[in-house]
Amino acid sequence: MPGTLPPEFADLEPFADWAIPTERARYDKRVSSTMEELQALYDAAFPRMDDALTYLEQFSLDALPDDAKRLLWLYCAVTTASFPVEVWRQPHVPDSGAARFDAVLEPAI
Repeated sequence: MPGTLPPEFADLEPFADWAIPTERARYDKRVSSTMEELQALYDAAFPRMDDALTYLEQFSLDALPDDAKRLLWLYCAVTTASFPVEVWRQPHVPDSGAARFDAVLEPAI
């Protein structure tokens, strides 16, 4: 999906499929991904986090353009991937069995 993120973040377009609007769907993508996929997302996006925050702060949360909204969702996915990459070295929470947590209400953006 070329052109789904702001032009300043064209280098992150290969990861545009991570720009997912809900926590549950981001989590599902995380646990269905390989560590190589999670690591690639993290390695590409984490160094640009300050740039992304600076870019997003120019907009009101309730007035984000669509490409900025997708950038925000992409960085929500980076957050979702950070513990598997930095701590667990696996997509699932270790020793958690079938336990899961679902968000009951999510912010509307």
